[in-house]
Amino acid sequence: MLLIANLAIASCRDAPTEPTSIRIATGSPTAVYYAFGQSLAAILNRELPDVRASVVITAASAENVQLVGSGGAELGFTQADVLPTSTAGSRTVDAVARVYDDQLHLVTTSGGPVRTVADLRGRRVSVGAAGSGTEITATRLLEVARLGGDEVRRERLGLDDSVAALRSGRIDAFFFSGGLPVRGIEELADASAIRIVDLSEWTEPLRSRYGQVYVSRDIPRSVYGVDAVTTVADPNYLIVRADLPEPLVREVTRLLMDRRAELAAAHPAAGRMSPRSAIVTAPLSLHPGAASWYRATKP
Repeated sequence: MLLIANLAIASCRDAPTEPTSIRIATGSPTAVYYAFGQSLAAILNRELPDVRASVVITAASAENVQLVGSGGAELGFTQADVLPTSTAGSRTVDAVARVYDDQLHLVTTSGGPVRTVADLRGRRVSVGAAGSGTEITATRLLEVARLGGDEVRRERLGLDDSVAALRSGRIDAFFFSGGLPVRGIEELADASAIRIVDLSEWTEPLRSRYGQVYVSRDIPRSVYGVDAVTTVADPNYLIVRADLPEPLVREVTRLLMDRRAELAAAHPAAGRMSPRSAIVTAPLSLHPGAASWYRATKP
């Protein structure tokens, strides 16, 4: 009996441990979060043998913050304007890095009547999927443009459904917030004549009412082959569950920064990261594991 007990103990000691699951909350399969997340998951799986990483398709930012905060995912992407302005109280979510800036696209048909935000009055417009950062930013823009309430006939569609609805004439325009280029919009521009509406006049009103995260950024003609415009942008963060172990988050941070060229091959937006800009994550604090990596590299 003693021999059997000793063998059982030895067997338990030698049994392989379960790999650590890292679920990455992303967004639509034709948008930036998904491409970035897929590439990051492949890197983590290849280089961290005790990790099993996978992506989760979501409505994007707002849902991603909820998932990471509730333990439904370990990592996720979010726009800064989705985050609470104060992180007082119990901390459930930290930042790994500021990764790039999202640009708000207002897309319509090139021959259609929508040339300015004011032209949206009374029209059918997708403001983004429920639970997305797009919905939050677009709703705020409509408010400052005095197009709140029933002034616009709103649809809550994700990117793929918005593209399909614009093609079929079911909507007159759609908003989508993403890093350049957004593949779904790129494919739409390749297949049909579109217009992207200039939103530059709305950056300052948004900053005045909702905070300083908003900035103006250009969408050059070279991105989609349509007239260049200036639009509203806000930062994107890679967030992490606050209770994840420091050594694990340090390794994730290291690979995020060291494999930027590989991530940029998956989507150009990922190539805009740098250790110097990555640490600017207000109102979130950097996870201690991420902070220790940045301190060691002195960005």
